[in-house]
Amino acid sequence: MNSSLSARPLWPTANRTTRPLFGPSWFAAVMGTGIVANAAVTLPRSFHGLRTAATVVWVGAALLLILLTVGYLRQRALRLHAADPVMAQFFGAPPMALLTVGAGALLLGRRLIGLEVALDVDWALWSLGTVLGLVTACTVPYLMVTRHRFAPDAAFGGWLMPVVPPMVSAATGALLVPYAPAGQLRLALLLGCYAMLGLGLVATLLVLAMIYGRLVHHEAPTGAVVPTVWIGAGALGQSVTALGALAAVAPSALPVPYAQGTAVFALLAGIVVWGFAMLWLVLATGLTVRTIRAGLPFAPTWWSFIFPVGACVTATGTLAALTGSELFIWTAVVFYVPLVVSWVVVAARSLRHAAGQVRRRPGEADPLLDVPTVLSGTVRTTTDGRPVPEARVTLLDPAGDVVGVTLTAEDGSYAFTDLEGDHYTLVATGYPARTTPLTLDGTGRGAFDLTLAHDEN
Repeated sequence: MNSSLSARPLWPTANRTTRPLFGPSWFAAVMGTGIVANAAVTLPRSFHGLRTAATVVWVGAALLLILLTVGYLRQRALRLHAADPVMAQFFGAPPMALLTVGAGALLLGRRLIGLEVALDVDWALWSLGTVLGLVTACTVPYLMVTRHRFAPDAAFGGWLMPVVPPMVSAATGALLVPYAPAGQLRLALLLGCYAMLGLGLVATLLVLAMIYGRLVHHEAPTGAVVPTVWIGAGALGQSVTALGALAAVAPSALPVPYAQGTAVFALLAGIVVWGFAMLWLVLATGLTVRTIRAGLPFAPTWWSFIFPVGACVTATGTLAALTGSELFIWTAVVFYVPLVVSWVVVAARSLRHAAGQVRRRPGEADPLLDVPTVLSGTVRTTTDGRPVPEARVTLLDPAGDVVGVTLTAEDGSYAFTDLEGDHYTLVATGYPARTTPLTLDGTGRGAFDLTLAHDEN
């Protein structure tokens, strides 16, 4: 179970912690930057200079994608993050970052690099992002079922991250349908996008039910977890965008009656889902305002404000194109204004955080403290309070990055030393499950020892 704790000065009782590793959640910065650019193209009202500015923003998203990809691969923290039940949820961010930048190449980049190069870039990023997204959508839930253990109040908006990428693949894949070879290949691409839309949408509704149950039956989320509630609105908005985009290209691959049916389905289902997205948006706004009053620490989860609002812009623009309604037209424009403002604020805070991480030296002490800061405690069972030896304890900073990992002692105790901040998140996990085949000898008695161990990082 996750709990936010405050560290207090104590004398050191364990080894020094390592320099923080940045997690996959930072790829949400690429998603947010890319959606600001892409949403400008889908606005039902055009504004002077907006497309040029959007192109510049897309170039920035592409460069950021390259920078984060190289940095994340160099730190070789994939297995460490996969073993963490919280960090693993954000593996959905890299695929969506690839898909968002790829779509921008076709929507905006073609003016810079030409249509043929833009198509090649989009095909490559869409294919890679789709494969990674499907792997994430299947693997992370499997890990949640077989290896990770969660308390009744553990559900949060981050649980949506692994299952949303297929919907983003459906929406961005629609851009490539007209460029696919006519016939069976184009039809397969269209139907595959619809299948991925169904995968993501049904899974999203299941997770939203769990998140809503957590909100109703337990205390309201606080701190850096609150922005993740917005992801629900983004997932719903993305489904509306995908429905409209696929309906627009369906006539090039489906017979007339079915192509007309996709347009009807996109309109009726889109309006229904859009209404639900607005309800979730109001709920997320209320929780955020409540948390801001109490204090909202910066974390990469702040990027959860950006992509969901961008998805609501594209969803509203899709309905405006289907209906011609002035209500949807101006709602999309109104949504785009806070999207840009929020992006500027979050991007500025992210740059400040990154600059602070670059200036900070490994092992550098906080000059305001006379003694090293240590966080220590004991991991116990919820049934009888017995200490749990050799449990894996992961310490995350307010940005969601891994500060250190340790195993509990025989008495269930753990300790992290030389900490530089005041607020952290602890994640404690037991042994992952092990499966070993065996054969009984038929004598009526059998004995077999099992050895449990944590995966090596």
